[in-house]
Amino acid sequence: MHATDFLKSPAKHDVPSFVVLHGAEWQLKQSALKAIISQVLGGDEEDDLSVTRFAGKDTELRSVRDELLTVSMFASQRIVIVDEADDFITRYRDGLESYVEAPARSSTLILNCKSWRKNTRLAKKLTASGLEIDCSELSGARLTKWLTDQARDQHGKQLQREAASLMVELVGTGLALLDQELGKLAAYTGERTQITAEDVHALVGGWKAETTWAMTNAIRDGNVAFALQCLDQLLNAGEAAPKLLGGINFVFRKLSQATERSRTGVPLNIALKDSGVFPRDIDATAQYLRRIGRPRAEKILSRLLKADADLKGASHLSDRLQMERLLLDLSGVTTA
Repeated sequence: MHATDFLKSPAKHDVPSFVVLHGAEWQLKQSALKAIISQVLGGDEEDDLSVTRFAGKDTELRSVRDELLTVSMFASQRIVIVDEADDFITRYRDGLESYVEAPARSSTLILNCKSWRKNTRLAKKLTASGLEIDCSELSGARLTKWLTDQARDQHGKQLQREAASLMVELVGTGLALLDQELGKLAAYTGERTQITAEDVHALVGGWKAETTWAMTNAIRDGNVAFALQCLDQLLNAGEAAPKLLGGINFVFRKLSQATERSRTGVPLNIALKDSGVFPRDIDATAQYLRRIGRPRAEKILSRLLKADADLKGASHLSDRLQMERLLLDLSGVTTA
């Protein structure tokens, strides 16, 4: 079960005596752990008398078992957590297989690990009588849904889908950072119930985001020298080329969509608005598309897809040179 499914309604899932949390997304693990503690112990905070934590690298199974079998005078249930448990699981797999068959009734063992092999005997026994929660990183539609749900449930805001996509482009997929930016956006929007892409554009990402937008605007306006200068600043500051491409994609995919719509007879300005171009940018964007001409505009999407493939290994050129060529192509300088 993925953590997002578990966290929708934790109370619907009985917490057994053996639980495994695996994956690399720290925020999901913390949320799942908090929910488990609340369900087992009846409180949101870890109680030193009821919760014991071990470091997996330095722990023996015997010590963990002794703690699980210890009867507390102050609580009817106990939780024992083994953090960084990958090596612990490898060393004591046989013993853990035996324990999952006859666990301590008044204790819950939680193994917190990065990877979990589902084809092992231990994993199969856990499926039968324990609980496995997948805390792997989110992506795509699942990440967008997490963002919109978090905005609604934690901040009382409606996060527009385009705004969620832009947040991922600017911040990345780390839930802790995304949640932090959501808090800022909630405060920034005040009494407004919606968080828009323009809000994200204005607030998220710091100077690097602003420089990325300046670069895309310079491409649009034909100011190639300034666009290349922005690219140089960003690459020298350590920004990864794929992340920069994500910002360019966010802007220019809309232009590709508008170009396709205009082929059906929709006026260009209306096509740009329907494709999600910010109102203040519509006139300048329409001028850009007219400047580069329809044949080149119709190749924007294919050029973006090629850039993505090249950065993933299809090209032997350096990332910097690939990005420079892309900026020149989109600016209308090179031959289409």
